[in-house]
Amino acid sequence: MTGSDEKLFDEERAATVEEIIRHRLSAALGGWRGSVETALPTIAFVVAWTITQNVRQSVGSAMVVALLLAMARVAQRQSLQYVFSAVVATAIAAFFALRSGRAQDAFLPGILVNGAYAVATFASVLAKWPFLGFLVGAGDPDAKTDPLRWRRDPSMVAVCGRLTLVMTAMFLLRVLIMYPLYLAGNVAALGTAKIVLGWPLWAGAVAVMGAMLVRGETPHGGAPPP
Repeated sequence: MTGSDEKLFDEERAATVEEIIRHRLSAALGGWRGSVETALPTIAFVVAWTITQNVRQSVGSAMVVALLLAMARVAQRQSLQYVFSAVVATAIAAFFALRSGRAQDAFLPGILVNGAYAVATFASVLAKWPFLGFLVGAGDPDAKTDPLRWRRDPSMVAVCGRLTLVMTAMFLLRVLIMYPLYLAGNVAALGTAKIVLGWPLWAGAVAVMGAMLVRGETPHGGAPPP
């Protein structure tokens, strides 16, 4: 969506809550390069482990790739947002693997984080403060002066709650698939699962949420005044 499109969009005239949410989330997805930068250190780790069966060399390969990606961003004077996340995640994974000496432990932090996200997002829905609502609220033109305006619109809260449950399912699926592989010590399968359950699964979750937003017809009456 272009800048001119954003200016033409009038939330007050939107017929449904889903239409507003689609507009606000349209620019929230990372590009293909961010997903590649996240996946490459994992690929390097698994390839090195397959060849050497050496945890230190595998960790070193992943760290070198992550640092090269960061250097490429710096050289091009581009944002380090996505590659920084990859570097931090790789460093944490390296710490776990080197501390235990087991290659599969490089994947343990990600499994634990996804488990925590699954619990937190589900709890946010039960508490009627759905996680996705904060992302939607951040896209509100009046977010700077009233960041929680979305919370006072029951329809917005309800739709964001249903969308957040899709995210909960995504996080839970990652744990259900990867934890048994971790227990089995299957490093190659863990690496493949992490990549497939990363950006591709996120894209699938976004597609499901998009379908829900397209089919949804929750009337928009606007948030009540403060």
